[in-house]
Amino acid sequence: MIVDYAVYEGGHRVEDAIPLDELHERSQANHGFAWIGLFEPTAEEFDSVAGEFNLHPLAVEDAITAHQRPKLERYGDSLLFVLKTARWDAEADDVRFGEVLLFIGDDFIISVRHGELDLHGVRQQLESQPDILECGPSAVLYAIVDSVVDGYEPVVEALDASISGIERDVFSGSRRNPTERIFARKRDVLELYGAIVPLLEPVEILARAGFPQINPKMKPYFRDVHDHLLREYGRVQQLREVLTSILTANLTQASIRQNEDVRKISAWAAIIAVPTLITGVYGMNFDHMPELGWSFGYPAALTLMASICGLLYWRFRKSGWL
Repeated sequence: MIVDYAVYEGGHRVEDAIPLDELHERSQANHGFAWIGLFEPTAEEFDSVAGEFNLHPLAVEDAITAHQRPKLERYGDSLLFVLKTARWDAEADDVRFGEVLLFIGDDFIISVRHGELDLHGVRQQLESQPDILECGPSAVLYAIVDSVVDGYEPVVEALDASISGIERDVFSGSRRNPTERIFARKRDVLELYGAIVPLLEPVEILARAGFPQINPKMKPYFRDVHDHLLREYGRVQQLREVLTSILTANLTQASIRQNEDVRKISAWAAIIAVPTLITGVYGMNFDHMPELGWSFGYPAALTLMASICGLLYWRFRKSGWL
C-alpha cells in the first residue's frame, strides 16, 4: 500500500493535494521531485506507480517479490538500490531482517519497504532539514541508507552481548551444552554479514557520485555512511571469528568431558570388580570357605574387600579419575 507521497520544491514539501497520476508532471514542471513511500505493495498497487514513472519491468518485479541481495543497478534513466534492514528482537532473542528497495530518478524517488523500518520518521527528520532536502532525490537516498546503516549498530551490540554470554558459559565449566545457541548466533551473524558486505561497494560508488542522478553535494554524506558501514563490517568480522573460536573451544571441552566420564566409569568398574571377583570365587568354592573353620573368616573377607576397594578409590581419587 502507499503510505505517503509528496512533491518537494526548494527543499520544502508542497502542501497541495496532488493526484498520484500528476506527481511526475508536477515535479518536472517546477524543478522539484516526488517522493513516494510504499509498504509491501501488491502487483496491482504498484502498477500505477510504475506506469507513472516509467519504471523498468525487471526492477518492478524485484520490488514486488523482494528477497533480493543488496545491490545498486541502473535501468535506463533510473537506479534501483536494494538494502537489507536489521532489527534486534529482544523478546525472541533473534534478529529480524527486512528489505528496502529504492527507485531513484532525476526528479523522483520511490521507496518500497518489506519488514520493519521507520521511514516516516526519516521523512519527518529530512523535512526539517530543507538545506539537505534541496539536493533532491539523492538527499532522500542518503537519509534512508544512513537510517538502515545506523540500524545495524544496535544489532551488532546485541549480538556481541549475546555471544559474550555464550563465551562465559563455555569457559565456566557449565555442563549445559551451548552448541545450539552458538549455531543460532552464527546464523544471525552470517545473515548480517550478507546484508553489510554487498552494500559496501554501492555506497562507495555513491560516495564518488558515479551516477548523474546523485547530486555531487551529497558525496561527503555518503562517505560518512561508508565509514560507518566499514566500522560495522569490521565488528561483524570479529564476531564471526569469535564464534568460530567459541565453537572450537566448546567441542574441545565436550571431548575432554567425555574422556573424564570414561575415566570415572572405568575407575568405578575397577573398584566394583574387586568384591565381584572375591564373591565369585566364594560361590565356586563353598566347601573351602574360611568361615567354615574360622569364626572371623567372613568378617575378614569383608574387611579385605573393603580395604582393597578403599585403596583403589584413594588411588583413583589421587590421580584425578574420580
